Amino acid sequence: MIRYLENKIKEDLPEKIILLSGPRQVGKTTLSKQLVDSFAYLNYDATADRKIIHNEEWTREVQLVIFDELHKIKNWKSRIKGIYDTEGFPPSIIVTGSARLDTYKKSGESLAGRYFPFRLHPLTVTEACKDLNADSKSVLANLLKFGCFPEPYLKGSETFSKRWRRTHTDIIIREDLLDLEKVRDIKSIEILIDLIRARVGAPTSYTSLANDLQVSVHTVKHWLQILENLYVIFPVHPYHKNITRSILKASKYYVYDTGGVDGNIGQRLENAVACALLRELHYIEDTTGSKTGLFYLKDKEQHEVDFLVVIDNKPIIMIEVKTGDDQFSRSLFRFKRYLKNTKAVQVVFDLKRKKTKETVNMLPAHEFLKDLPLIIHAS
Repeated sequence: MIRYLENKIKEDLPEKIILLSGPRQVGKTTLSKQLVDSFAYLNYDATADRKIIHNEEWTREVQLVIFDELHKIKNWKSRIKGIYDTEGFPPSIIVTGSARLDTYKKSGESLAGRYFPFRLHPLTVTEACKDLNADSKSVLANLLKFGCFPEPYLKGSETFSKRWRRTHTDIIIREDLLDLEKVRDIKSIEILIDLIRARVGAPTSYTSLANDLQVSVHTVKHWLQILENLYVIFPVHPYHKNITRSILKASKYYVYDTGGVDGNIGQRLENAVACALLRELHYIEDTTGSKTGLFYLKDKEQHEVDFLVVIDNKPIIMIEVKTGDDQFSRSLFRFKRYLKNTKAVQVVFDLKRKKTKETVNMLPAHEFLKDLPLIIHAS
């Protein structure tokens, strides 16, 4: 399967170190290995590979060297910087990791000017339709049922996806988490993940979470940041610039694994849209250098819109997600008064036909998600 980042990474390989991060088992290693014909793959978690890495004894007679989980070694950036500065290319270098590579305090000096970062996301309707030659309606249904990670999605079995999800979460918590932070209360973090999965799309009450877990609010916020760094969850913050009578509200949290949402079809659909939007924004950032943001809208009168996409400080498109309601959301029209040049779309899961009212479009969810890159770039 050709992943959506492949061509962009190939363009940068001859000149820059590539830092490829993303959720565990999202396909980073598979993608890296299919970039060139000859490569050396070294996993820091493997004893034999770890010795080779420490002694810098890998072969140079290849096009590419792939370092997996290298961020677990002290001063890993200094080591890579030294290789880059003294030996240059070839071979090209990719460093992959299942956590945000800028979070490791033991990383040493900067790689400024020597690397480009890429973030690989799970499958979206856009990617699955293009690379698997499937229709968007069935793709969306399968993403909501099996999740969006390649292995359970391609397997197409609910039993398999549930079993996969249990081991996936266990590895993240008991291996990746302990590499990133000295956390003793593993069980409470497991419970926190379950709580977030059940409250997807709802404003987060840190006090409520703290009470549920019998810890401090500070601890809850710290744990949430850890899970964000490990690509388990991501926040969507409230947007308030240039909107009168708006008030700051708590962030909403979503999970990278839509199949793990413990809720109804509406919550899963909203999570799938959030994941697709974030993937597209990260792609824009990583390939163009633009600054992007994903927000939601809410004012004092409780008018609310699920998502607002911002690129280079300019609001581009607002999106309201519904499961079966074919009546236009009044909130979209209200916020259009303040964000006049912003496109507005209502995304409906079970929509029989497209609609337009004034400057607001209503689209079937599967069509919106399939054409999302075009919709954002045309906004």
